[in-house]
Amino acid sequence: MKSPGIIILAAGRGTRFQQAGGKGNKLLAICPDNTGALHPLLSMTLRAAQRSGLPLLLVTRPEYTAIQALAAAQAIPVLCVSSAGSGETIAAAVHATPHWSGWLIQPGDMGWVTADDHQRIASTLSEGAFQVRLCWQDKPGHPVGFAAEYGPALGQLKGDSGARSLLDPARLLRLPAHAGVVRDADLPVTGTPFAPHRK
Repeated sequence: MKSPGIIILAAGRGTRFQQAGGKGNKLLAICPDNTGALHPLLSMTLRAAQRSGLPLLLVTRPEYTAIQALAAAQAIPVLCVSSAGSGETIAAAVHATPHWSGWLIQPGDMGWVTADDHQRIASTLSEGAFQVRLCWQDKPGHPVGFAAEYGPALGQLKGDSGARSLLDPARLLRLPAHAGVVRDADLPVTGTPFAPHRK
């Protein structure tokens, strides 16, 4: 039986993180999970996605060898793309997974999304929803899910706005969730172990 799958975006340059004083690739920065334990940020993201039991694909850049090694250590498939923006990254991943029945799109720096969040999006898509997005206090979060019929449009994305242009208020189902669905890691906090902010 076909299933929706998860695309983890890990091909960005991390410009905001570096401009704010962050060192190295933010996806490899050490930060606390929901229990306070410290891990590489991307490892948290991947572990939660794996626990969902859904198909999974990490998309990163050919030169990001440390990210590829981290994914390999967790037995996660990797697609390498010299992407000019998140739109191209998503398009490449969709072309590589035509057998999926839908796509859950999540940035790699959102390590506080849970396996239950992924399963909730996937179940809603499987029940017939066209577009699904988790939210917290009316703030849009991730993952964002698209049904199979959006495959052609996702496969043509370009630029750096991701799949935002495809969201249709008449078709988008917004599901209330927890604060972790809007929490990312663009801004480092100096003087402490890496501490992400909430949008």
